[in-house]
Amino acid sequence: MPDSPLSIHLIAIGGSGMAPLACMLAVAGHTVRGSDNPLYPPMSTLLADCGIEPMAGYDAAHLDPPPDLVVVGNAVRRDNPEAVEAERRGLPTVSMPQALARFFLAGRRPLVVAGTHGKTTTTAIASWVLADAGLDPGFLIGGLPRNFPHSFRAGGGDRFVVEGDEYNAAYFDRGPKFLHYRPETLILTSVEYDHADLYESPAALVTVYEEVVRLVPPSGLVVACGDSPEVRAVAAKARCPVVFYGFDAANDLTVAGGVEAVAETAVPGRSGSRFVVRDPQAGDVEVTLPMVGRHNVANALAVWAAARHDGVPAAAVADALGRFAGVARRQDELGTAGGVTVVDDFAHHPTAVETTLAGLRDRYPGRRLIVLFEPRSLTAGRSFFLDAYGQAFRGADRVLIAPVYYAGRFSPDELLDRHTLAAALAAGGVDAEACPSIDAVLERALAVARPGDVLVTMSSGSFEGLPARLVEALARVPAPSA
Repeated sequence: MPDSPLSIHLIAIGGSGMAPLACMLAVAGHTVRGSDNPLYPPMSTLLADCGIEPMAGYDAAHLDPPPDLVVVGNAVRRDNPEAVEAERRGLPTVSMPQALARFFLAGRRPLVVAGTHGKTTTTAIASWVLADAGLDPGFLIGGLPRNFPHSFRAGGGDRFVVEGDEYNAAYFDRGPKFLHYRPETLILTSVEYDHADLYESPAALVTVYEEVVRLVPPSGLVVACGDSPEVRAVAAKARCPVVFYGFDAANDLTVAGGVEAVAETAVPGRSGSRFVVRDPQAGDVEVTLPMVGRHNVANALAVWAAARHDGVPAAAVADALGRFAGVARRQDELGTAGGVTVVDDFAHHPTAVETTLAGLRDRYPGRRLIVLFEPRSLTAGRSFFLDAYGQAFRGADRVLIAPVYYAGRFSPDELLDRHTLAAALAAGGVDAEACPSIDAVLERALAVARPGDVLVTMSSGSFEGLPARLVEALARVPAPSA
């Protein structure tokens, strides 16, 4: 480790990257403290498990006594009281990815997972497969993988697996996070327009993906989804070998035949997907993945390519994939009461919504899917994706739309018109309504749910604890009979 033990304060300590970083720093021997607004599981639980109790809200007094280092989350604005005070005092300040690179990536071989979709799940699969093979990787995952007690590990091996986010690092570090990680191996899952608050056009976003691809040294490897023309175009900028994966036969790594849905897997209570990997060296290898959906099969193929590059035998990769238990908030079944099942998912981009609903159709055949959607991110709340959402939610039977989380930061022309979206869905045969509050979403969901239904919460944030509140409310008041 490059530093003696330090006193470190994290502003917005509860973020999906900040919380595991805080825990890693604490485990490494640093004195860690931080602040945030009210937190919900899983990040509140993660911090508590590491003995870190965040200070409530933001206050300049939280910097007393002065820390040796301040780490600023990307949700923190320049006028945050603690950020202002840190600058006034001249305290050393870094972004989350700068801290990760400084304390944990130096001297390692980073395996960075980038792309519009699938980053968290693919990072978790890669961490599990390499750990199960005995390579002892370090990792930082932006979610809670069920194969590990926590979403982080320093590890003793030379690999460090990290989710490479294209979002900005901090208000003073405006480039994408993944440029700090210097990938030795890069997995690129997808290239679609997102983060309209940062990238003025699809071309602007493509430019940063090309930049991270060019960072991979000639001795490294890019693993790219060859089913996407956009990904192929970006991968063409690589200075190193490229392995293309996907379902198209033209890929270097693909499946033989189709994907079969299975009800029983090696992970109790989880349905999954059976498929045959056509490995260039090992031949055809059958895999049963305890996850549904072609997008998850594609994520597994990406990890297969990276793990095989690291010398993991094909049989060992297949065995580990068969025991991958998933990630919290990715088609996460929270419970059933009164015959109604609650599933929580992180999906918020239209493509992710569409693919998630397709996977849930396979997992819950013949059951009504009622989606509770919160336009939480600074992209989801924009009018830009109105038509795309109209297409994506056609896989649902009913959609309840919560208020736009950042509504106050948009002009009327920029703001997603939820009522127009609801009307468009209704015209296409999907019952939909825009609810005035999250409490109203809860009340309406309880009113319309009936035995056999699946309530699916979709938000890139905590949804103000709505998923857990649904389970509790259903347990108290069972759904009415059909």
